[in-house]
Parts: sequence; structure tokens; C-alpha cells
Amino acid sequence: MRKQDKIIIWPTYFDSTKAWKNGRRVSKGLAVPSPRILELKEAAEKLGLENEVVQDAGYPKTPWIKTGMLLVKKNEAKDQIIERIAKQLIKIRSSSSTK
Repeated sequence: MRKQDKIIIWPTYFDSTKAWKNGRRVSKGLAVPSPRILELKEAAEKLGLENEVVQDAGYPKTPWIKTGMLLVKKNEAKDQIIERIAKQLIKIRSSSSTK
């Protein structure tokens, strides 16, 4: 299933309620509580990243929880893409809370 031209992005990477050892990949300052897969998709689309959602996927450490995953076309380093999505996710959360 591994595709070399795409990277997998899990909601756990951005979850401020998770510890670093449990899968969070961004600092607490860039994390949000309980991110949803559709929020990640929206953030990726706003950044112009080609993406695809797989709804029924579970993060490898917790495969019984089907959070979904986002496949993003790799055009830069995975850590850079994760950081850009995290910053966009914060913007989305702050704009939706002001509505």
C-alpha cells in the first residue's frame, strides 16, 4: 500500500491531548485538541496540497480507533508539510470559533 509519492498524515500528529510518545508530531503550541480528519483535509486544501482522505483507517498505535488518514502528495519534507498543516489548522480553528 505504501506509495512513494504520497505521505500519510494522521490526526494524532496535531492532537494537543496526546503526548509526544503517543504520536503527536508538533509542539504543544501548534497542536489543537482532538483534530478531525475533515479539518486536516480543509487545511491541506487551503495550502494547495493535493490530498485524499481514507476514512476507515486507524493510527497504528491505536488501530481500533478509526480516525482516518490523509494522503498528501509529497512535494517537500514530511515535517515541513506537517508544520504547515498545523499552522493552517490553528487558523481554521480560530476563525470557526469567532463565528
